[in-house]
Amino acid sequence: MKKLTVFILTLLCTALIAAPLLSAQDAVSIMNSARNRVQMDTISSRSRMVITARNGSTSERVIDQYSKDGPNGSRTVIVFQSPANVAGTRFLTMDNASGGTDLQIFLPSLGRVRRIAASESSGSFMGTDFSYDDMSFMDRDVSLDTHTYIKEETLNGRACHVIQSVPLNSSWQYSKTVTWIDKANFLIYKTEMYNARGEVVKIMEMSDFQDVQGRMTPMQTKVSTIAAGTSTTIYIQILRYNDPIPESVFTTAYLETGRY
Repeated sequence: MKKLTVFILTLLCTALIAAPLLSAQDAVSIMNSARNRVQMDTISSRSRMVITARNGSTSERVIDQYSKDGPNGSRTVIVFQSPANVAGTRFLTMDNASGGTDLQIFLPSLGRVRRIAASESSGSFMGTDFSYDDMSFMDRDVSLDTHTYIKEETLNGRACHVIQSVPLNSSWQYSKTVTWIDKANFLIYKTEMYNARGEVVKIMEMSDFQDVQGRMTPMQTKVSTIAAGTSTTIYIQILRYNDPIPESVFTTAYLETGRY
């Protein structure tokens, strides 16, 4: 009996030592599979954005989005179509060669393009619960974070991998994120964003997955700000993959004029 007990303890110790090594490798692989699950050259969409205040009142905006891969990564333009007080606002985000992101915005009230400084990237995007960083979060390069496999957990009746990601650059607005990824198909359902004190400050949730041109796509994305009690939900109304998008869309000239 003593020999059997020692043998079992040895197996347990070996498993405990080996598990973190396997988990570290698996976490990166799983996150890569989730972030790169949908293969496409371009995305074109129209969405309805609903902003919900703490008291339950809502306001709505209509936005068009155009995204395209480039030599340094993804590029995205967001154009506000309504209401009148934001119509004509155009926002450009472009990955650059250094691994960072360039952000520029055209505000009709200013009549010119303004570059968003790195120190502003954590600020609210056009009064929504999304920050400037959040707008490109799902395209964030996996190599920018250290990933750790935390556990398996059921969410919405689906078995999920739960992955913690800690940024290598401490200047990023979140100290870490925790993401729930479907074990069967690598769909991302939820991400919690944490501040430096280890508190959850935002929750991003993806839902209403539909088959669009053979790609399972979340047609609803909701970001909730915990302390404020507010949320912003994007409902995709029209979406097309691989439609041609002219290169001139991703330029300062297009931001200024809305023409290409």
